[in-house]
Amino acid sequence: MPSPGRASNGRRPGRRATRSPTGNRHRRGAGNARHERPGGRNGENAVSEKLPYRLLTGPDDRSFCEKVSRAIEDGYILYGPPSMTHDGERVVCAQAVILPHIATAGG
Repeated sequence: MPSPGRASNGRRPGRRATRSPTGNRHRRGAGNARHERPGGRNGENAVSEKLPYRLLTGPDDRSFCEKVSRAIEDGYILYGPPSMTHDGERVVCAQAVILPHIATAGG
């Protein structure tokens, strides 16, 4: 019988490992450049403007704190309080960040 929060194959729902074109395994949606969008000319991937809103997520550890700190260094400000939940194995955190011009735009 699978443990709570796990499918019968032993994996957590929503966590699919895939293979990249080079054969490396990676989680769908993982990457360091999530704020980059495709849209260059002739099918090139071009770095666009920063997203005005980002929701940072991760385990409750130093890596999550570093992720939030990097966003602040990149010009984002905190938007609301952090959120925490438990996925059956660990505590997972989330923190929304926005660019300052969004905060002053009034909405």
